[in-house]
Amino acid sequence: MIEVEKRFQLTPEQEVRLLNGARHLKTLTNEDVFYDTDDYVLTRQDHWLRSRNGRFELKRSVHELGHKLGGTAYDEIEDEAGVRSFLNLPSTNSLESDLATAGYKPFAKIVKERRSYEKEGFHLDLDICDFGYDLAEIELMIESEQDRGEALERIEGFASRMGLDQTPVRGKVIEYLFRFSPKHYQTLVNAGVI
Repeated sequence: MIEVEKRFQLTPEQEVRLLNGARHLKTLTNEDVFYDTDDYVLTRQDHWLRSRNGRFELKRSVHELGHKLGGTAYDEIEDEAGVRSFLNLPSTNSLESDLATAGYKPFAKIVKERRSYEKEGFHLDLDICDFGYDLAEIELMIESEQDRGEALERIEGFASRMGLDQTPVRGKVIEYLFRFSPKHYQTLVNAGVI
C-alpha cells in the first residue's frame, strides 16, 4: 500500500471544523528516532528510516523529488526483513547494531502526541511535537502509484470543503532539521527533497 498525504497547519477554528463529525480512532504518544549516514544517503532521496517506539520502519519515497504534484507518497516498509532488504543490510546482529556498523546513526528524535480520526474515508492525524510544532495530515492509502494524482485531488477537495489553508507546510522532520540542523536541511534543499 502507498500512503498519499498532505500536511496542514490548522487554526483552532479549522480544527473544530475538520473534526466535526469525525470518528476518533486513537490517541497515543510516539517517540520517533530518525537514522541516516553522515552524507545523508537516505534522506537525500526522500527515504526516511525511523525507529518508532523501538520498532524500525522505512518510508520509501515514490514521488518525484520536489513534490511536483504536491503532497507526498511513500511505500511504507514496516518489517525488519523489508528494511534490511531495502538497505542491503545483512542480518548479523540486532538491526540497530547492524545499522550502526553500516554507518547509520540517529539524527533526530521527535516525541509527539498523535490524535487519529476518520472522516469521509480520509485518515486524519493531528500531531503535537515536543519541539513546539503542531501539524495535521490528511491521508489516503492507494494500491498503485498511478492512483496518486486522483488521491491528491480528493485530499485537496476535502481540505477545501473543510476550509483549510492549503499553503504548503514543512513536515515534522523537515521542520526539525530547519530549526536544529541547518546543514542537513540545506543538503535536502540542494537535493530537491525540499
